[in-house]
Amino acid sequence: MSLTELSGAATPEPSTSAEPPARPARRASPFGALLLRLHFYAGILVAPFLVTAALTGLAFTITPQLDQVLYGDQLTVAQVGDRPVSLAEQVGAARNAHPEGSITAVQPGEGDQTTRVTFSLPELGENQHTVYINPYTAESQGQLTTWFGSTPATTWLDDLHRHLHLGAVGENYSELAASWLWVLALGGVVLWWRRRSAARATARHLLVPDLSAGKGVRRTRGWHATTGIWLTVGLLFLSATGLTWSRYAGANFSAGLDALNARTPVISTSLLADPVVPDETGGGHHGAPGAGGVVESAAFDRVATAARGAGLSGPVEIAPAAEPGSAWTVTQVDNTWPVAKDRVAVDPSGGEVTARSDFADWPLLAKLSGLGIQAHMGILFGPINQILLAAITLGLLCVIVWGYRMWWQRRPTRTDRRALAGTPPARGGVRGLPHWALLIGVPVVLTVGWALPLFGLTLLAFLVIDVVVGAVSRRRRPAEAPTSPAPAGS
Repeated sequence: MSLTELSGAATPEPSTSAEPPARPARRASPFGALLLRLHFYAGILVAPFLVTAALTGLAFTITPQLDQVLYGDQLTVAQVGDRPVSLAEQVGAARNAHPEGSITAVQPGEGDQTTRVTFSLPELGENQHTVYINPYTAESQGQLTTWFGSTPATTWLDDLHRHLHLGAVGENYSELAASWLWVLALGGVVLWWRRRSAARATARHLLVPDLSAGKGVRRTRGWHATTGIWLTVGLLFLSATGLTWSRYAGANFSAGLDALNARTPVISTSLLADPVVPDETGGGHHGAPGAGGVVESAAFDRVATAARGAGLSGPVEIAPAAEPGSAWTVTQVDNTWPVAKDRVAVDPSGGEVTARSDFADWPLLAKLSGLGIQAHMGILFGPINQILLAAITLGLLCVIVWGYRMWWQRRPTRTDRRALAGTPPARGGVRGLPHWALLIGVPVVLTVGWALPLFGLTLLAFLVIDVVVGAVSRRRRPAEAPTSPAPAGS
């Protein structure tokens, strides 16, 4: 959930002719008043970032279908043959099509999928050139500039979602959205629960909007709140998984994995002897692939055969050693459930398996992190995953629109008090909290603010600005006003 208040009315709502007279508002507790004001202002200020993240994420969910439309000629073959030709012949065809660069990975094609041979060049930076080979005829079907296997369209949409093509500076937008999304979602649940509990509503009314309410803010609030309740689990998931690879919170998350020894295990590629790596004509020595040299094409068949014999089924990726005297690695790359991510290290000269790392043996946090990222990208459960993500993002957009609509519906309409938007909830919640709540809450907020730096900084900025605005408004209040000064802070 996000946006405007869902708890007890902190300010009066304009009545409509279709609605019965509102009952007298009950006095909100300090905790409810604080949460209400935080939910209101955070929703208004963070909603534009959430809208941007939702729209760009929605576009990213269709990348598998988009890739097939744009790059189907490269990614698939027109006719599946009886059996593929040797990997040596396929790699040789890729080298002929792309004479420059070092081979960094080969993903053998299966079914109607082409074989992908990836070349790195220093001038490409993080990008690579991928040549697509028909595994049944060893003919090249074209090449694309890729980013860790992603096509140009997928890479462009991924960059748009992560940082709006603004680099490191743009990453702040997505991290800010993810940092506040869980706060808004959980805060909205608490506020809606408090409101429905005060009205003695049943649990069913938490999940179904009150359609008996007349047109106006009450009906809008019902749709805003109940839709948010349905989306809560999905929003919390997107927030958590988005933060794991964000700029600042993601760095803290990585440090936590290191401290808990919960990283993805590193497979050993060391060999006792320094094997001779012949060139493609059968003699001589060449540098490592990462250093700009070439590798023996026949080694790909030996390594692939060894990996299959070790039980690595399904799609795999073969990565030549980064330096001479090291084993090659073969990794399962099936990211759909049930995932296959086992790895083996293979001596390319003799085809012996020298090390192994199975996904089942990974630390739990490493498993959850990897699976969460795949689900966040819409890959883990295939088309169902894409549909769920699209439904969550569309629902979030609706919740945001309804939130802004409530803000507008609550605006004063009297001639002498007319305004463009509704009055914000009253300040003063912090000073009304009991001491024990402050003793517990302040350390918790500081800890969360340290773990999620953008959340902590923006929350601090909100508090400072709110205190300053409150102090200025009290100074401007006429001396004869028969009201006691409201405590500053929210």
